Amino acid sequence: MGTYTFKLPDIGEGIAEAEIVAWHVKVGDRIEEDGRIADMMTDKATVEMESPVAGIVIQVAGEEGDVVAIGAPLVVIEVEGEGEADAAPATPQAKAQIEAETPGMEEVNASPPPPAPVPLSAAPEPVKVAPQPAPASSPKQSAAPVGNSKVQASPAVRARAAELGIDLGDIRPAEGSRLRHSDLDAFLAYSGTGGYRAPGLHGQDQQVKVIGLRRRIADNMAASKRNIPHFSYVEECDVTALEQMRVQLNANRGAKPKLTMLPLLITAICKAVPQFPMINARFDDEAGVVTRYAAVHLGMAAQTPAGLMVPVIRNAQDRNLWQLAQEVVRLAEAARDGTAKSEELSGSTMTLTSLGPLGGVAHTPVINRPEVAILGPNRIVERPMFVSDGMGGERIEKRKIMNISISCDHRVVDGWDAASFVQAVKNLLETPVLLLAN
Repeated sequence: MGTYTFKLPDIGEGIAEAEIVAWHVKVGDRIEEDGRIADMMTDKATVEMESPVAGIVIQVAGEEGDVVAIGAPLVVIEVEGEGEADAAPATPQAKAQIEAETPGMEEVNASPPPPAPVPLSAAPEPVKVAPQPAPASSPKQSAAPVGNSKVQASPAVRARAAELGIDLGDIRPAEGSRLRHSDLDAFLAYSGTGGYRAPGLHGQDQQVKVIGLRRRIADNMAASKRNIPHFSYVEECDVTALEQMRVQLNANRGAKPKLTMLPLLITAICKAVPQFPMINARFDDEAGVVTRYAAVHLGMAAQTPAGLMVPVIRNAQDRNLWQLAQEVVRLAEAARDGTAKSEELSGSTMTLTSLGPLGGVAHTPVINRPEVAILGPNRIVERPMFVSDGMGGERIEKRKIMNISISCDHRVVDGWDAASFVQAVKNLLETPVLLLAN
């Protein structure tokens, strides 16, 4: 028998460490080649780690929520034969060396039950393990095909799909042509037969560890409120004519995506921003520098099963209504099923947040630091309003009313500027023909 030490690989440019957000194995488990080891989260995305070898997991690097450095051991696997060419042999001396150099990792005995994993972060010194090249490729073991035999998938993915009764031919890979475990997860979470269900409390108290995306959201929101002096402003808009135009455009859209309120609002924002460059900006408070952007890279707050994510519509000012509608749908789906790329989740210059029909009367959104402004529509309601009758008098009509809320960084944006920007957006929404003008 031999051992194979799987080290956390470099999973992104400039990434020095990653957080363990989910273990898929524990000490004592058998793992197959290409089997899932753990989900690791960086400051940009969650990445799934897969085992290059088959064997028994004998050591793990910490618990969920712990941070592991790039290049540090994540798991040690006992393999058949002499192990990989550069894997340490399973001799008492080799095991003693691993335990001495990795005091935070634990080993399983043959007969006693597996011990709980110990955080690798407890190690006082960086882990020192001899460099090892990528393992030599070994021929894949054949597995009974599940569903479409032409689907590209590892034996571990096929076996898991078979256990779950999933036809691989029904799943579309998120990237490339090869199905991965993450594709199975997305299918399970959002298929018509097994939609996402939040765990119920069932009358008992629960303790939920704040890790992964939930912890990142908590840290970002706390830093935003701690460092940014927020102020909010709310304005009322008559969107009766806008809704009429939207209905007419949808009635004649053909194969184009259906227009919601968001593409119209994004267009209004992009047309108003050039007059108020202090709104579309980022503030580096450590350097004391505000960068005002010519292009609008609009962050779009999206609720996902894992928590709030902000995919980014690049160069929103260059897209027409239909292109914006298509990008809104694409990014929202990518955020929900976990296929959004890291570059699609960073670099926004301003954020738009919407709760759709739950939009409420008004809200005070928290700024997506280091941006300086976040804007959000509230729900549309019908109310009686006084309107001009065209002859110098007034009459009462039923009108569609929507409030717009904005929060700004008072260090960078003055109240007058924020109010003037919202008034410009309001004017465009209440005169919707201006949204279609060049």
